[in-house]
Amino acid sequence: MTLAARLDDLLADVRPVDEGAAAAARDRHDRLVKPPGSMGRLEELGARLAAIAGRCPPPVPERPVVVVAAADHGVHAQGVTPWPQAVTTAMLGQLCGGTAAVNVLAAAVGASVTVLDVGCANEPPDHPRLRKARVRAGTADLTSGPAMTREEATRAVLSGAGVVEELAGAGADLVVPGDMGIANTTAGACLVAALTGAPPAAVTGRGAGDDTTLARKVAVVEAALARHAADADEPLAVLAALGGLEHAALAGVVLAAAAEGLPVVLDGLASNAAALAAAALCPPVVGYLVAGHRSPEPGAGACLAALGLPPLLDLGLRIGEGTGGALAIPLVRAAAAVLRDMGELSAVDS
Repeated sequence: MTLAARLDDLLADVRPVDEGAAAAARDRHDRLVKPPGSMGRLEELGARLAAIAGRCPPPVPERPVVVVAAADHGVHAQGVTPWPQAVTTAMLGQLCGGTAAVNVLAAAVGASVTVLDVGCANEPPDHPRLRKARVRAGTADLTSGPAMTREEATRAVLSGAGVVEELAGAGADLVVPGDMGIANTTAGACLVAALTGAPPAAVTGRGAGDDTTLARKVAVVEAALARHAADADEPLAVLAALGGLEHAALAGVVLAAAAEGLPVVLDGLASNAAALAAAALCPPVVGYLVAGHRSPEPGAGACLAALGLPPLLDLGLRIGEGTGGALAIPLVRAAAAVLRDMGELSAVDS
């Protein structure tokens, strides 16, 4: 089967969520031992989980997993960040060793972490926590040509999807997309601007840089959008021209989780941009998304606005890796548990 046919099959496997189950969840909330609406946005989160599961009450997630996709970026050569590319591979060592921020937070909320090398410039050593599906050793510079070919973008999408299919088969029941890649906020801003039509200056943030690199990043995003304007109407072409290998892989993570009927709790800019690309490829995927937190990166907020997703947390997190999504897992569990375990007013009345 060709790569294109495999991608088509993946997209076809994503079914719209069950709005009848969501309505049943809202109705059940009105019967629980509390004033109607008194649990605020936790009630609508429960309804979304019921829609994803296709039943009310929805299952309480017991085996959440964070999938961290890692890759490097050719646009790094444009001076958009003060950090060297070697940091990407060094951080993979921390992620695999269990000592990165997301490892600590995932352990605190009972989630596991899986790392995917989809295109680091320097290949990391083997590790039990590491999956390797290397498409190429980093993208090309998106200011001088496409970051990837469409075939490479498709391979990266399918690599992310394959990891989720494996994890779901082993019992994973909630997915948090995470990222690692120096310079990926520049590619992320390019994706957001292209997919939303927002001005580059409105969706480009500092990332790990300062005012000097921010001005340079905005100019780079503007130049990249102008160069690749012809691709703007085709989501896969946008992803290939302007994204990163990890963005493409995370789009596959989102798509495969939706195809498996699992909730996806988003993190910051990279996972939000990947989800936006996944939704452009397959609109029903939006029903499976939960915004874990609000990142200070302006492009992340633009993604959530375009997807119609209110964030659960607002802690000023801007580290990536899936950290904000991991921290939101207890809220997701709580929303499902309320629908499953709270008593009804009829029992009190009797």
